[in-house]
Amino acid sequence: MATLGLNLDEQKAVDRFRKNVVEPSMNAIVILDFWAEWCGPCKALTPVLEKVAAEYADKGVLLAKINVDEEPFIAAQFQVRSIPTVYALFQGQPIADLTAARSESQLKGVLDQLLAKLPVTPGGAPAEDVGPLIAMGEDVLTGGDGERAASIFAQILDIAPDNAAANAGLIRSLLAAGHLDEAQQALDAVDPALAADPALERAKAALALAKDAPDAHELAALRAAAQQRPDDMDAQFAFASAAFASGDRDTAADTLLRMIATDRSWNEGAARAKLLQMFEAIGLEDPWVAATRRRLSTILFG
Repeated sequence: MATLGLNLDEQKAVDRFRKNVVEPSMNAIVILDFWAEWCGPCKALTPVLEKVAAEYADKGVLLAKINVDEEPFIAAQFQVRSIPTVYALFQGQPIADLTAARSESQLKGVLDQLLAKLPVTPGGAPAEDVGPLIAMGEDVLTGGDGERAASIFAQILDIAPDNAAANAGLIRSLLAAGHLDEAQQALDAVDPALAADPALERAKAALALAKDAPDAHELAALRAAAQQRPDDMDAQFAFASAAFASGDRDTAADTLLRMIATDRSWNEGAARAKLLQMFEAIGLEDPWVAATRRRLSTILFG
């Protein structure tokens, strides 16, 4: 990708691409994932790509992600017209379009074929597959044991410090265990190059919402205000935010959905924005999120 005639921002974009994608592809297959924060299917595909890339790391497969909103010039060079768009690159050149491969078995089938044909020479690949460990940590976290989950993710980071899913898991586990300050410290310690990863975006959203958590007395006061002034949007919004931060996501969602049904444009759509932030914090694959999104769609589109 030549830089002649490019402006400064475009040259920087090309340099980043060379460092993060082209250079690693000289002796490995790079799965190149074009995504965006607002793209639901992209976020559904991310765990599949991460799991397969982790399992194939010792065979010479890497995952690189390009946010099309942050790197529009690179996306344009690949003529990306819809997302997710996924390619396999080797020695700087696209060798396969993986966009249609949405399942683990499909991705592995294509990768197995490519690896059989190409002179891939893995170098510096992780010695251990951390995918199963991450799945274990997520299972423990889902079970409600934030302390144990945090310990698992911390051990994973000893093995793979640049793994976005492990960093995000540690942050979310610390939040679940009530360690807000430690969660912020863990986020601050993350490599900036990983900041745009969807897993870390989810962790950041969860941290932002957790900072709204009130004490029991304040929560009771906000609840009373919301009950006494059902038409006061500010009171309803404050209570919804506090309820979610305190762990009562059903009450928070019910309150926000009523607000949206009453006046979806209030405060420039703040109630909908807060609900979407909640979805991001919980994870779009969560059944509760899917059910609540259907309720939101019914209100918005009838």
